[in-house]
Amino acid sequence: MMTDTMWKCEQLRAGTVYNRILFNTRQEAEQFAQQMGKVEPDLFWNIEAVPAKAVWN
Repeated sequence: MMTDTMWKCEQLRAGTVYNRILFNTRQEAEQFAQQMGKVEPDLFWNIEAVPAKAVWN
């Protein structure tokens, strides 16, 4: 399902982005970040809404 808003989940360490994943819903992004927090508790995941048109041409 495509929406007008995508949710960007970025893996950060010391202010550097190491990984970026896009999700269709905020719930998916939050669930992913929560799961990854259990696996790698020293990494921070930032979740941010982005317009889909900024991602896809």
